[in-house]
Amino acid sequence: MQPAELISEDEFLYSRIAERFEKQMHAGILKAGDKLISLRALSKEQGVSLSTAFKAYIELENKGYIEARPKSGYFVKFSKGQAPMEPVTPKLVSRAQKTDVEEMISIVYKTLKAEGVVRLSLASPSAELIPEAKLNKAMMEALRQDMASCTQYEEIQGNVKLRKQIAKHAFNWNGNITEDEVVTTQGCMEALVFCLRAVTEPGDTVAIESPAYFGIFTIMKSLGLKVIEIPVHSTNGTDLEYLEQVLQTEPVKACLFVPTFCNPAGALLSDERKKQLVELLAEKNIPLIEDDIYGEMYFGKKRPRTCKSYDKKGLVMLCSSVSKTLAPGYRVGWCIPGRFIEKVIHLKLSHTVSAATPTQAAIANFFETGRYDLHTRKLRKALHTQSLRYIQAISEHFPEDTKISRPQGGYVLWIELNMKVNAFELFEKAILEKVTFAPGQIFSTDGRFSNYARISFGAPFTSKIDDSLKKLGRLVREMSV
Repeated sequence: MQPAELISEDEFLYSRIAERFEKQMHAGILKAGDKLISLRALSKEQGVSLSTAFKAYIELENKGYIEARPKSGYFVKFSKGQAPMEPVTPKLVSRAQKTDVEEMISIVYKTLKAEGVVRLSLASPSAELIPEAKLNKAMMEALRQDMASCTQYEEIQGNVKLRKQIAKHAFNWNGNITEDEVVTTQGCMEALVFCLRAVTEPGDTVAIESPAYFGIFTIMKSLGLKVIEIPVHSTNGTDLEYLEQVLQTEPVKACLFVPTFCNPAGALLSDERKKQLVELLAEKNIPLIEDDIYGEMYFGKKRPRTCKSYDKKGLVMLCSSVSKTLAPGYRVGWCIPGRFIEKVIHLKLSHTVSAATPTQAAIANFFETGRYDLHTRKLRKALHTQSLRYIQAISEHFPEDTKISRPQGGYVLWIELNMKVNAFELFEKAILEKVTFAPGQIFSTDGRFSNYARISFGAPFTSKIDDSLKKLGRLVREMSV
């Protein structure tokens, strides 16, 4: 069966019309309060049906750009001029240090399963966005197709069908690999651990991004590694000039970066800068562990390339999974470790022997039948809409000096608050209001992001989400005085 990444003519037309209006709003041609032309006028002007014109306006309305007023028509509700400034990355001190943020992370984790809490802290798809019925069908098909009903150990390197599908899917990011270059793992975190262990020893120094996902600090501490933090700018991504300076003075053994929609800043390193990064590290023979877990969650028309696609020396070790796109609980991940593949396979053999057979087979089936492409296309559209609605709500409910990132993909917003606001104290107050988010302190080794917060837009925007953001905004205002 061919991938179901097909777009109907009607969908193409109304999306194109909606996109034209978005560009006019971003350019300031259409401003908040401006009235749009009527549906009949739009239909006639564009040479499309009334139904197509209506769908274009509904798409804009769902994204929060416009609103329908009874007996009056459609009006611009939100334009780029209303969006707040983006966060500024604090200056860093370049030095290797041991990581210790476990206590604060532990407190945040304990709130994840609290009853009745709105979890704005989870950077993953909500249950409403996961195609459970289709996943169940894929699992049943995989069990029927396997002679032993997936009860036997899987190959050490991983399910062959899954590895073939991953290799095939790599075409989307300009990859040219075979299934023999892929090793499956139990989630992306295990892939990162295997890759780090393959290229480092306890006491070595690894360059990571700042801010960085707090799980990285836990990994580094467990492996006895030191870290040097490289600043990430919410718009341009990793500061390569800063990295180049660090490499001249520090004994960096490896780099671990999330070049595409990093967590929490949400930044995207451009294709040109990714190529520059790969070439910089290749000159010094330094491995790059590329966490590409958010790569499929792009809001534009084209998937960003990976650093791996520029790799000529086998030094880039790409890691990913379906945890952020499809099924967090399946724990199906993989890595493409380049020249270090034998070391990674040996580590997997000594650590887990093999990953779970049923879930690997089910995900392979999901890819093979085209369900994955269809699902991710719908998910990207939903996440893009949700990101816009969350940004608009935060702009409305938070103080005017609040700065918000504007990611081009992924799941999270990185928010800079007034300097008077301590994010962890805000977190403790928010828990009492039945709302959670991720305080900025847990995304660095030294608490430098004390007035920052990460809010996930993984859940569809509802009145309950809006009320929760309103509560947070009120608390921020009270602490800003």
